[in-house]
Amino acid sequence: MHYIWMFIVGIVVGLIARFIMPGAEHMSLIMTGILGIVGSFVGGFIGRLFSKPADGAPFHPAGIIMSIVGALIVLFIYGKVMG
Repeated sequence: MHYIWMFIVGIVVGLIARFIMPGAEHMSLIMTGILGIVGSFVGGFIGRLFSKPADGAPFHPAGIIMSIVGALIVLFIYGKVMG
């Protein structure tokens, strides 16, 4: 069930990133979900560089915002590599 929830959140994050980033990226719904999931990992890594979450915290306080920032970075790199 955790993977389904992670994919749904990934789709939402990916859609927000695609809405913010100018240009037309022709991606399927699955690729958008993967974009959001990878963006969440990138955003989490960036968030941990600046501040560590409290011990025992289930997630970083920056959460969805850093996930969107990470997805924007991944989308930018994807656009440069693919195109």
